[in-house]
Amino acid sequence: MMFLQDTEPFPPVTLADKEGCLAFSLNLSMPRLIEAYHKGIFPWYNENEPVIWWSPDPRMVLFPEELRVSKSMKKVLRDQTFKVTFNLDFARVIRECRAIPRTGQNGTWITDEIVSHYQNLHELGLAHSVEVWNKEGELVGGLYGVWIKRVFCGESMFAKESNASKAGFITFVENFKNDLDIIDCQIYTKHLASLGAKLIPRDKYLSYLV
Repeated sequence: MMFLQDTEPFPPVTLADKEGCLAFSLNLSMPRLIEAYHKGIFPWYNENEPVIWWSPDPRMVLFPEELRVSKSMKKVLRDQTFKVTFNLDFARVIRECRAIPRTGQNGTWITDEIVSHYQNLHELGLAHSVEVWNKEGELVGGLYGVWIKRVFCGESMFAKESNASKAGFITFVENFKNDLDIIDCQIYTKHLASLGAKLIPRDKYLSYLV
């Protein structure tokens, strides 16, 4: 794993190890973060650690036309169990993603630094949020990510009620499927696989960023 000086460019992603770990740096700057997404690289690290940069191979992605919606989720959407909005409260969504407990994780990778930088990306029109509200008007789910060209790089999601994050994700995909070629899910999870996401070679994923 390579150490990056502040102005040093990223090494080729082919130098990432088998887990996808490419490099680390001591600082997280906005120019570095924007450069990373254009090169298929993302930060993932714990508080009080160096910034670790990742580019896994294979890559977990969803092609919008391959979205799978179960019968039970179709009923949830048909019954309008939730109201879904876009970019209505990015700051709150990222805070909720930070706060939600996750099995097998102590703490969160969404540090104060991450919150600040992604809020800046949102203000630049590069980061976007999806909010999911229940019938009482409470925010019960959501997700956020970075939009580069015709690629949406999903970063994190949360749910306080069953099916809330799924409803947000499905609604987002269905609303923007004509504007997106691919949704980057980064790494494999059963939850994403159930929605139609699959692993593809990193080179194929990078071709969508050119």
